Amino acid sequence: MDTVRLMVVLPSLGERLDSLELALDSCLSLPAWVTATVVVVIPHQAMEARDIAMRRGAVLIDDPGLGMAGAINSAISTRSDERYYIWLGDDDVLVGPGIGRAVERLQMSPRAVVAFGHCEYINEMGTVIGTNAAGYLAALLLPWGPNLIPHPGTVVSLDALEEAGGFSPELSYALDLDMFLKLRKLGQFLSVRAVTAQFRWHADSLTVADRRASSREAMKVKASHLPALIRPLALLWQWPVAWASALAARAVTWVARKKR
Repeated sequence: MDTVRLMVVLPSLGERLDSLELALDSCLSLPAWVTATVVVVIPHQAMEARDIAMRRGAVLIDDPGLGMAGAINSAISTRSDERYYIWLGDDDVLVGPGIGRAVERLQMSPRAVVAFGHCEYINEMGTVIGTNAAGYLAALLLPWGPNLIPHPGTVVSLDALEEAGGFSPELSYALDLDMFLKLRKLGQFLSVRAVTAQFRWHADSLTVADRRASSREAMKVKASHLPALIRPLALLWQWPVAWASALAARAVTWVARKKR
């Protein structure tokens, strides 16, 4: 297998030092034929976190203060010869073998622009509390159902991402959903039967207000990608989907608290 270059974008406020180390170390677990440029977008004053990132060879970019979309776009703008993009939260973990399989699938499928695998949910202690293994169903549900494609660990063509215009700075919660819907118009989505990432589920971080704001923004985004004639009917299925997603989030939160 020829060497493949990809960019891992890791935005951080520099507050979760232990988990930041784990996230950065997971980028070193990728297959030998995958060369990763890890770009950490971080506030200038987060000196201890910046030192942790620099010791692991990451490229540091000062956070422009334009939200998550601005942070990711600023990292992507530094692209040189990287072919693929991966997003990683500063308390999430990449799973190297799964990433390798996703990259292989993209390499063998010229028309594909996204490859995603399974995503494990872990609690604050690193215990697996659930798994998102929706597979191809996630791509089918994307335009009208819940967004089951995990942002962390999903491998995206950088050419396609740039063609789509980058992430929308107007969005706070559904920027990944919006991007996936744009990418659907540019190429195929591939699913691999392997864990590509672990997402850390904080039992106390999902407030009711956050869930409601996220649901409203997701509904707005999905409606904006529908044909104009169908758009007024979107609420007929969007509210039931939002209700079901909220129930699922509460269930995972309950498990996370129970396994503390």
